[in-house]
Amino acid sequence: MDLVEALRSIGEPTRLRVLALLAHGELAVGELVQILGMSQPRLSRHMKFLTSAGLVERMPEGAWVFYRLPARGEARELINAVLAFLPEEQPEYVRDRQRLDGVRKSRASAAEDYFGRTAASWDDVRGQHYPAAAVEAALLDAAGRDKAALMVDLGTGTGRMLTLFADRVEWAEGIDLSHPMLTVARSNLERAGVSNAGVRFGDVTAPPFADDVADLVIVHQVLHYMDRPERVIAEASRILKSGGRLLIVDFAPHSLEFLRSDHEHRRLGLSDAEIAEWSASAGLTLHEVPQRFESGSKDGLIVNIWTADKLPNIGEIAA
Repeated sequence: MDLVEALRSIGEPTRLRVLALLAHGELAVGELVQILGMSQPRLSRHMKFLTSAGLVERMPEGAWVFYRLPARGEARELINAVLAFLPEEQPEYVRDRQRLDGVRKSRASAAEDYFGRTAASWDDVRGQHYPAAAVEAALLDAAGRDKAALMVDLGTGTGRMLTLFADRVEWAEGIDLSHPMLTVARSNLERAGVSNAGVRFGDVTAPPFADDVADLVIVHQVLHYMDRPERVIAEASRILKSGGRLLIVDFAPHSLEFLRSDHEHRRLGLSDAEIAEWSASAGLTLHEVPQRFESGSKDGLIVNIWTADKLPNIGEIAA
């Protein structure tokens, strides 16, 4: 990192506002334009300075471009040190945070509206884009043969994973933020005669479970809807017991913009490198090669199953 260039970039008021906003999570160019109240060409010039200085990471994704702060390293340490002196009560910073809250509420409202509209037909909609039967068979195999005392399904949707794993667990619990989805899930569990599973309202970035309670956690086609997928993985690790397993199902990177515009996808797939980084940060050991499934349809989507374990630490092994 070139310290002089970095300090020169941070020293500009608009760029400092950008860094303060990105400290709350990644944002798309359009969202930054909306929050800061400036033209996109003007913002792009500021982002070019910040990117060149190594203070932000630029992530093109289809027709969109996202920006985020580096997760670690000298640049992040410098940003954290500077933001510690930020005059948070200064009017422009207060206004920026209020507008950021508005952006987040708009995202949440759009997603809630979408899930509410599609809840009843969700499995059919989802099944159009990947080979569900093959993925489900592979998930059962990847979970292992041991019966789980507790399985948690983060973002349970219609409860399909709860039904699929019903005979592999003593109890399964699914959480979701969509009340229509939960209504459908309860109906599906009752229709399937599943008596060892339940669902409840909850946020996948703050699931209502104590630490170290679950033997198996599933995150099935959820991460591409998330602003910060790493938070879901971190929470999955938190609630997993030592020796527990996390199964992630999601799309590989693709360029199908209609999934973002029509189906509220926040991300156009997730890369192996991203899953590996987030898993390692969460204290999980990721299996080296994910299982991959081609959709077989004209959209050419690929679905991956990533498997990660929360291995016992040295002290636990010795005991």
